[in-house]
Amino acid sequence: MNKSNIALLLVEDEPHIAQGLVFNLEEEGYQVTHVESGEQALELLAKKPYALLILDLSLPGIDGLEVCNLLREQEDQIPILMLTARGSEQDRITGLSKGADDYLAKPFNLKEFLLRVAGLLRRTHWQTAQLENKHYQFGVNRIDLETHQATTATGTIQLTELEMKILLLFFDQEGKILSREKLLKQVWGMAPETETRTLDNFIVRLRKYFEIDPTKPDYFRTVRGRGYRFVQNPE
Repeated sequence: MNKSNIALLLVEDEPHIAQGLVFNLEEEGYQVTHVESGEQALELLAKKPYALLILDLSLPGIDGLEVCNLLREQEDQIPILMLTARGSEQDRITGLSKGADDYLAKPFNLKEFLLRVAGLLRRTHWQTAQLENKHYQFGVNRIDLETHQATTATGTIQLTELEMKILLLFFDQEGKILSREKLLKQVWGMAPETETRTLDNFIVRLRKYFEIDPTKPDYFRTVRGRGYRFVQNPE
């Protein structure tokens, strides 16, 4: 990706934080537009496409959660990185349920912030390339990447946003082992030490949808002690 062609929109009402983020993002080569309110952000987004929205949660007027919710109601698929001083697990879940793609609590490490920006852009770039084909296929399963509808051996399924999010991560990292910690963090925004059955339940659900025999999975495999691995073309 040519960073000089990538336009980012930063919504942050604390001047000292915004100034530092703009400086470092521009040092990385991105084009950055900064506004201080949700209203300004929605106005700009209606006029121009941006590659990524970096959105503070606590804003005057329309707050970050409402901005995120409004964009998703309008079916705007811009990736959203939410920044906030609210770092509890419930806050993360709320942010992600409103449609944020990633969630970073203040104070945060600058290097981690830049890596998350790059990761979201890389994932979006891959998804855009895939959307040119409009579908992803493995075995008898075919997923429409625009409508989120899956055709399987047992019928048609309408996938949820979270189901698509974890599937796209698996597809992007096909053949690689993804740790539980990475999946929890990138899909749900949870801290690595979080103890939860959420991920396990999602894997069970995906196997039920897509495996011929969910008890002997070909595609969504468990790697004992390390995590999970998706294989598009099992031997």
